[in-house]
Amino acid sequence: MRSITYNKLDNLYKKTKGYISTQTLLEEGFTNRQIALLIDENYLEKVCHGYYWLLRSGYHKPNDYKCIEVCLSNPRAVISMESACYYQGVGKTEPEILTVATERTDRSTMKMNFPIKRHYFSGNYFNIGIKRVQREVGSYRIYAKERSICDMIRLDTEDSDNPFVVEVLDSIKQKEEQYKRMLKYAELFKLKSLP
Repeated sequence: MRSITYNKLDNLYKKTKGYISTQTLLEEGFTNRQIALLIDENYLEKVCHGYYWLLRSGYHKPNDYKCIEVCLSNPRAVISMESACYYQGVGKTEPEILTVATERTDRSTMKMNFPIKRHYFSGNYFNIGIKRVQREVGSYRIYAKERSICDMIRLDTEDSDNPFVVEVLDSIKQKEEQYKRMLKYAELFKLKSLP
């Protein structure tokens, strides 16, 4: 590639903080062919359809980059259950699979560079307990940890002694205010009892 392309890329590094869309790259004067070459030369990493990470921008991906990337892929998605608990500091081990919730009617594809498990919730329950987390390089939506625990109990019918659920419940029970909030979610979701 010509040096003018690399100069455009250097200017882009000054304006952008890590993630960039295909649309922005095209608006900045890059062609689809140049974008493909920048991927091959390790200047760009494709994170999902329509979005890239600027590898040499000087920024490092945050610990919760998977949450940001899945919400770039589908802005309506919400980080849920085990993943929501872990990224909010409840639970010591990062789940191998990122758990995501979408509305039952949302059928958009989410092809990621890491494994995800998708749950479909009805519109009545989908919007309850959503928080927005803002990072320097992007943002994502996540369910409150108390709601996430109730979802794990409600949907995990195969393994009632799930060690992650037990660990998270023990952590929440030690904090009275969080435990009260969890009981309110349990009542809302018609959970008969908590383990």
